[in-house]
Amino acid sequence: MTSYTLTLLPDRLAVCRLSAGSPYPDWARGPGLVALTRTPDELSVVCDQRSVPPGVQAIRDWRALKVAGPLDFSLVGVLASLASVLAAAGVSIFALSTYDTDYILVRQPDLQAALRSLRSAGHEVG
Repeated sequence: MTSYTLTLLPDRLAVCRLSAGSPYPDWARGPGLVALTRTPDELSVVCDQRSVPPGVQAIRDWRALKVAGPLDFSLVGVLASLASVLAAAGVSIFALSTYDTDYILVRQPDLQAALRSLRSAGHEVG
């Protein structure tokens, strides 16, 4: 099995849902991890939870683990290998991918179990 190096990012994040026709929100800007994904059904926003205004549908207290990259596009099973370890530990995830790497978000209450499970599986988490 391939082992990966992950870094725990400091911010507490929110995963938000806006309607499909919503414009990209001004509040989803700034430093740190920000992801905007539009589909025909919704606009999903991941950002620092302190930026999310009241009334926005959001699930808060996510923490992000960044896989050391850049990852080559020919690699197969990066997310699957990490997700399977976390699934076996009963940890739900929200996955994001960028051009350079992958991010796995876990809820703050599950963070210690996630870190233990990843380390036990041979992954380095800093």
